[in-house]
Amino acid sequence: MKDLSYGNEGRLILKFAIPMLLGNVFQQLYNVVDSVVVGKYIGKGALAAVGTSSPIVFLLISFIIGVTMGFTIVVSQYFGAKQFDNVRKAINTLYIVMFFTSLVVTVGGIMLSGYIFRLIDLDPAIVPDAMLFLNIYLAGLIFLFGYNGTSAILRGLGDSKTPLYFLIGSVGLNIMLDLIFVPVFHWGVPGVAIATVISEACAFFLLIIYLNRYHKVVKFSFRDLKYDHEIFKKSIKIGLPTGFQQTFVAAGMVALYWIVNQHGIDANAAYSAAGRIDSFASMPAMSFAVALSTFVGQNMGANRPDRVKAGLRATLIMTGVFSLFISLITVLFGRILMRMFTDDPVVISLGGDYLRIIGSFYIFFSVMFVINGLLRGAGDTLIPMFISLFSLWIIRIPVAYFLSQKEVMGVDGIWWSIPVGWFTGMILYYIYYRMGYWKKKAVVKYSAEVK
Repeated sequence: MKDLSYGNEGRLILKFAIPMLLGNVFQQLYNVVDSVVVGKYIGKGALAAVGTSSPIVFLLISFIIGVTMGFTIVVSQYFGAKQFDNVRKAINTLYIVMFFTSLVVTVGGIMLSGYIFRLIDLDPAIVPDAMLFLNIYLAGLIFLFGYNGTSAILRGLGDSKTPLYFLIGSVGLNIMLDLIFVPVFHWGVPGVAIATVISEACAFFLLIIYLNRYHKVVKFSFRDLKYDHEIFKKSIKIGLPTGFQQTFVAAGMVALYWIVNQHGIDANAAYSAAGRIDSFASMPAMSFAVALSTFVGQNMGANRPDRVKAGLRATLIMTGVFSLFISLITVLFGRILMRMFTDDPVVISLGGDYLRIIGSFYIFFSVMFVINGLLRGAGDTLIPMFISLFSLWIIRIPVAYFLSQKEVMGVDGIWWSIPVGWFTGMILYYIYYRMGYWKKKAVVKYSAEVK
């Protein structure tokens, strides 16, 4: 556990963010290895099937991810205020909520999977593989929720290193199983999904065993779990808007796939593969934003709002450096990176164009995400939800649909809509941050109002 309410702001955020950044890199290796294996050993149809399943999974779990963030902020603010009994109550309540919601999402997702793929006009030749992958993945959702929920709790307590160690082992296991189940056993797309579920289950169980033996605060036991309705209400108040925001983002990803699908399997495969590379490029901003959220949560809980602006300034500088470096790599070497996933020249060309276009504007994404992280850490999530809704559904999706028409720009128009949405969100988040309402949203209240 790490108290972030004292010490140099930039150094604290950097030390906290780096393990999360490494963890996110390894987390994304799940998806990248899956895509590389199916693209190289099965074909571009399987690559499109696995790639299309990913935003569907995100759509189904995004709301719970957002709600979990609410619990994380509550944990971090109680920890900053040294209210350890409330920290334990929040952790227990989160575990109970995750257990039951994972069951609901699993059953509902399996029942609706076929309908969802028909809704986005996925090529009928791809649907069987996509459904197999999605349904197997959903069957192991409780392990994904368990591991990610536990990791989120630890981050709220200032510990970003412990989840990383178990994640590295899990990714290594996933790579090994992928290379056994697909090239050796010839299980195809289902083998990739089975490998992922087994890896996630191992990560969760081993992390729980470790924490039960060595951690002072986080203990997992079904017998000792107790639900606290008051903490649940506080967490939901913060997490509900974030959950809706995540859902809007996930639905936007699915909507973009619907637009991409109008241009055929090649465009789908290119978007799926380039999206894997894009997910790596966005990790620094996402990791630093989460680090800033925890930093802000603990400092607001400790009644130290004076440190928040310094933390934001340091985070923007660090993410800006990362963004410029990543932009250079993706713009110059996009087509080379695409060759990891496929040898198809059309898919490589389309994916290379995607990386060249959006790779030039990662700085917009970074600023947008970091400011959103500050607002979330302060407990201010309602207005950011509406900003996300506006920039995605009022700007990006309509722009993508219009520009993607053959008589306008075609497939490239879809790619250009993404930085347009980022720029809009960045400007709106900055304006709202400058208005200062976030200063009054802390869970832990003090007699003197935060200025």
